[in-house]
Amino acid sequence: MLKYFISSFIFFAFLLGFSQSKPIDLQPKDTVAHTDPYGIRVGIDLSRPLISFLNEDYQGLEIVGDYRVTNKLYVAAELGNEKKTKQEDLYNFTTSGSYLKLGVDYNTYGNWYGMNNSIHVGGRYAYSTFSQTLNNYQIFGTNRYWSNPDFQINPDPAAVNDFPWGSDVAQEFSGLNASWLEAVLGVKAELFANIFLGASVRIGFLVSNKEPDNFSNLWIPGFNKVTDGSKFGVGYNYSITYFLPLYKKAKKNQEKEEKKPPIQEKPTAPGNP
Repeated sequence: MLKYFISSFIFFAFLLGFSQSKPIDLQPKDTVAHTDPYGIRVGIDLSRPLISFLNEDYQGLEIVGDYRVTNKLYVAAELGNEKKTKQEDLYNFTTSGSYLKLGVDYNTYGNWYGMNNSIHVGGRYAYSTFSQTLNNYQIFGTNRYWSNPDFQINPDPAAVNDFPWGSDVAQEFSGLNASWLEAVLGVKAELFANIFLGASVRIGFLVSNKEPDNFSNLWIPGFNKVTDGSKFGVGYNYSITYFLPLYKKAKKNQEKEEKKPPIQEKPTAPGNP
């Protein structure tokens, strides 16, 4: 009986000594794996249906979406269709067509764990196909006395305010297209679980613009108004999107490196080299 007791005592003493030989980690590392969701975010631009409801001369719809590639980088796209009728000084025209924008967004905002908000910058390449219809036009004349018979009867400028009519027969110019580069600055905030509200401003630069022979493209779907003598255009959107998570990836923890104190040189005794 005594030998069994001695054997057991030696065995437990050996285990205790072995456990004490391992160093104790006073600062254990966090072993919980933090993950970020990756997937597709799809929605619509809210401004275009609202303008369509308030303005009878405009109809538009834009579908927006992005796909998360890395922690900060997203592939983004917009697909839309617009129709707009506009009255200028001498003519009335209608533009109708579709457009596609493809590019990337880079999130510059540092989220806390569990947050997916973004303040992003990005770029797009956009292409639009459309048609222009010249509904009616008037003839511009520097001398209204000879160009307008009514003005000859009553030469008072207040009596006749309009230029003479040229034609009210609609002329359609189809097969038109344009392409442009677009810089994007925007934000997206998560209102509820997987539901985001976003806004962005865009500055476009026309790369190509196919125009009819006797009429200019004054408005391009997706680009907005075209200004004479300038290739720049400005746009915006207000979007609501739903995020569909497909998978999760581990989030890399950025450990702060400890700053080492600078190495000080030892002073040398006088007379020593």
